[in-house]
Amino acid sequence: MKIAVLGIGLMGYPMARRLCEAGHAVHVWNRTPAKAEPLASFGATVHTKAPDAVRDAEVVITMLDNGSVVGQVLFDLGAAAAMRKDSLVIDMSSIKPAEARDHAARLSELQLQYLDAPVSGGTLGADQGTLAIMVGGKAASFERAQSVFKVFGRATHVGPTGSGQLAKLANQMIVGVTIGAVAEALLMCEKGGANMARVKEAITGGFADSRILQVHGQRMVDRDFAPRGKMTVQLKDMRNALSTASEIGFEAPITTLFEQLYAQGVEHGLADLDHSGLFVELASRNGMV
Repeated sequence: MKIAVLGIGLMGYPMARRLCEAGHAVHVWNRTPAKAEPLASFGATVHTKAPDAVRDAEVVITMLDNGSVVGQVLFDLGAAAAMRKDSLVIDMSSIKPAEARDHAARLSELQLQYLDAPVSGGTLGADQGTLAIMVGGKAASFERAQSVFKVFGRATHVGPTGSGQLAKLANQMIVGVTIGAVAEALLMCEKGGANMARVKEAITGGFADSRILQVHGQRMVDRDFAPRGKMTVQLKDMRNALSTASEIGFEAPITTLFEQLYAQGVEHGLADLDHSGLFVELASRNGMV
């Protein structure tokens, strides 16, 4: 299958590489070409213009920073106009549900199919093909995309267009809040004189255990905040969740609190840390190094 991937960043790179390894004819584009060029060694064709990458592709995957960038690449840079009729656009970026519905409507006018299919699992999941993929759109388009999704992980069709992004917002709300809970709890134990690593070990397997405790909690123990998912990305997702909540008349006080905490962490110079770096913000508030 001829597949185009637009956006070769921390997630887009391993996903494009996996498509190459699965035997697909992969065409890639990135605003900074140097990030995409190493994919040539896996058999990908690297393009300097987005319309050239998507021409004649059966499936076009976007993995970009936010909804505005997705719209710019698809419509302002001419990618959508260059696609052949009935191509399937799979937006795997994390954007607002309202933006997904808008993009779907505009692509439909060009006789193009669309799925919003954001992912969870981070760079490790992208590298290993174990991503959780939340998909919104028509059932027929979802079935058409199965051979692509299986390269990346496990896909679930959660409803009509925009529903995939709603599910991703739910995922990010839970991730962001749980990171904060783990950080605050471990820091309190350390402040009180307990061994933080041993506390993490002690509560493993109990009701407080979680993927966040295991992965992000270990990063906190190791003081390893190299970015896998940045603080700024987590903040963007929390703000998208609050924007969507406002649109549908839903009150989200817990997410509101954590949006403020992540925002303050970013303001205090933690923007480029992993989102588990909220630990650093909470440690600073408590006078802890």
